[in-house]
Amino acid sequence: MATTQQRQQQQAAGGAKRKPVFTKVDQLKPGTTGHTLTAKVLTSKTVLHKGRAGAAAADLRPVRISECLIGDETGAIVFTARNEQVDLMKPGTTVILRNAKTDMFKGSMRLAVDKWGRVEVTVPARFTVPEDNNFISCRV
Repeated sequence: MATTQQRQQQQAAGGAKRKPVFTKVDQLKPGTTGHTLTAKVLTSKTVLHKGRAGAAAADLRPVRISECLIGDETGAIVFTARNEQVDLMKPGTTVILRNAKTDMFKGSMRLAVDKWGRVEVTVPARFTVPEDNNFISCRV
């Protein structure tokens, strides 16, 4: 076993990083963070698109938010995509979500990736998503 000091030295030297532990949708719990999962995008619906509105808003960047139904072989959940993530979340694509977090919104569990996480498009997955087993209406 490496000591804490040895691990810090390895990380500082760009050495051994931890391999990600992939989570399944049915293992997600409300209010948790740091999830890495592979999921298929089933649907994507834009819920907010604010652009620039004149000189007063010159400092503001455009904001886009989409709600996407995503899932793996264990179930489905709503993913809230923001700004450039919206372009990646096209129906039929397979994505890897890194450092994702779960939130509760209007009584249902949602998944999101903030600035500390990452959304990556990957090779198409071979699983089918059981849409009847969804975590949209999970209540705490």
